[in-house]
Order: sequence, then structure tokens, then C-alpha cells
Amino acid sequence: MKFRSASPEIFRARSKEDRRLCYHTVMKEDTVILGSASERRRSILEGLGIRFNVVIPGVDEIFDPTDPRRTASENALRKNRWCRPKHPNAFIITADTVIDFQGRCMTKPATLEEAVSIFEMFSGKEHIVLTAVTLSLPTAPLETHVEKSSVRFKKLSLPQIHEYFKKVTPLDKAGAYDINQERELIIAEYTGSFTNIMGLPGEVVEKWLVQHARKN
Repeated sequence: MKFRSASPEIFRARSKEDRRLCYHTVMKEDTVILGSASERRRSILEGLGIRFNVVIPGVDEIFDPTDPRRTASENALRKNRWCRPKHPNAFIITADTVIDFQGRCMTKPATLEEAVSIFEMFSGKEHIVLTAVTLSLPTAPLETHVEKSSVRFKKLSLPQIHEYFKKVTPLDKAGAYDINQERELIIAEYTGSFTNIMGLPGEVVEKWLVQHARKN
């Protein structure tokens, strides 16, 4: 396997000063809100050492089968706008992850059969993972950043696909897989941010917090 990427260890701040500024930011403000039900996104923020509360936005998400970037960006924005009036003094972080496979937008499979079909398409090929992150402060405009990573699957047989799904539940995951679980079974290589593939680019969130802290 060849993994050309920011290490999963990016959870650690790049310097003691950056870590101090992250803590300064979140302790100075009322709270940080993660607008997401994703356990993987929670684990990424926990790895950054950020104290936060979880809110699950009640929004209608869009799905544009021919525009993955728009789908992710609009959904992350809607989640943040839903959270803002309910938490006016908070830092708010929301995100949405989709797969761009040859220009086709793919999200979470609805059934195991659909998950198998996705893996058959991915087998031996590369796809792009797009995570849109919308970040907002109490008195500043919303910012949306779209991070891109690439993943290439191994050539997979149907028994290998079923073996993976015995170990990893595919139905709550964009693309039907979790790079943090049993990746040696399915992934040949990836490039870009590891945490982006998980569902939230930790580097982007950390940089935003540090930049904000430096201004205060």
C-alpha cells in the first residue's frame, strides 16, 4: 500500500504555540458547536484537543448527481445556517462529505446491495473524496472550504467485498467505507488529507481556530 498523505497524526497541533492558541480560542468563547451526527468528525475534533458540544442540524439536504462539489458545499452551509440562530455566541463547524466518481456524485448507500454496487464500481479505480466545511463566528461571515483527497481501491472480488462488509458497516458512510477501519483490505493508495477522507479535514479546522485566535 502506498499512502502519500498528511498523517493521521495531524490531530496534533503543528507547534506548542498553535496548540496554545487553539485552547485560547475555545476557552475564550462560550462554546464550539459541531453540527454533525458523525462519530468520526467528533473523534477528529477530540484529537485536536478542542472542547465542543454536538448539535444535529434538522435540514433538508440536497443531492445533485452531476455536481459533487455543489452538493457538499450547499449541505455544509445549510447545516451551519440552521445552527447559527440557535447558538448565536458559538464557533460553529459543519461539514458534508461526498464522493466524486468520474464526475458522478455519490453519498451514503441506502442498502447493502447498493454498497456492493459502489465497491464494484470503485474496484481498481480512483475516486475523489470531497469534504465541504463551513465555519462561522458570532460576528463574521460564514466561510466554506472544500478539501479534496484521492483514493484508489484495490482490485476487489465479490467475496473480498463481502468480507469487508462483515467487518465494517457501510450504510452510514460516504462511499460505503471508512478509511479508519480495515483499510488494508480495500485501499491501494490515497493522497491528501487522511482526516478529510474520514469526514472532516482537521488541518482546515485547526488553521481556522489558530488564525482567529491570533486576531484576538
